[in-house]
Amino acid sequence: MSVEMDVKAELKKRADEIEAYLADCLRARDIPERLLESMEYSLHAGGKRLRPALVLTFARLFGASGTKMMPFAASLELIHTYSLIHDDLPAMDDDDLRRGKPSNHKKYDEATAILAGDGLLTEAFCLMFSCGDEGGVPAPRLVRAAQAVATAAGSGGMVGGQALDMEYTARAGVSFEELRAMHAMKTGALITAACVAGALLAGAEPPFVRRAREYGINVGAAFQIADDILDVVGETATLGKPAGSDERQGKTTYPSLLGLDASRELARKRAEVAVAALDGIDHPEADFLRALSRYIVERVN
Repeated sequence: MSVEMDVKAELKKRADEIEAYLADCLRARDIPERLLESMEYSLHAGGKRLRPALVLTFARLFGASGTKMMPFAASLELIHTYSLIHDDLPAMDDDDLRRGKPSNHKKYDEATAILAGDGLLTEAFCLMFSCGDEGGVPAPRLVRAAQAVATAAGSGGMVGGQALDMEYTARAGVSFEELRAMHAMKTGALITAACVAGALLAGAEPPFVRRAREYGINVGAAFQIADDILDVVGETATLGKPAGSDERQGKTTYPSLLGLDASRELARKRAEVAVAALDGIDHPEADFLRALSRYIVERVN
């Protein structure tokens, strides 16, 4: 079996573990029926579950129980899902398809989609803090991890990155540095926070938290570059969203600035920096993280 298939199988195994928790994580809350249906429609639409997988992987890497950290890990998928619902709205990217299905606002309506996103974002923090009394995570660790996620999801992170993405769309002359900084906020911040939060929840020492951050920053960059490449070379059926949508919307991407070959090389370099952040860490979870960073790049070659 190839390295790529090993990574895909392991990522699928971890995603299935997360899916089992997500299946009814909102059911204990007293949520109006149509709103709950809309929230679960997007939450259960599939995806790699990369962000929660990174939380669990880094928590296990530094000695914590993945089972006890599951609510916190799942919270990042709720945040990510909310961002996708809002990104697809007519006032933003105006996409009709997400993960091969009608976008939330097409399945329901715009008001319900907005409220579903709002609900998922808020419920995410309820899940996070349930790891305190229920999961036994000491309060200082939990607060630091939650703060890292809140910062990454907010106006200086994911939300700010989306604002810049809208500002830059159809604007001529977007520079490489502007593009890099925008994606570091919009995509990279939450991926980085997932890595950092897992390390913090497990009580990792500061030097290892910094290494988790370095891994997250670089694997997040590699992931975004690969996503830009796939929008050019991929197919709608595989992507689960319209292929070529970036070009049609007038978005500046890594391939539009650098070309495909240079973009692939940049993704490879960022993946290797991520791998280097784990130098000297001998653990099966570190092996998975190394393989994952390389797989992200291999899928566009």
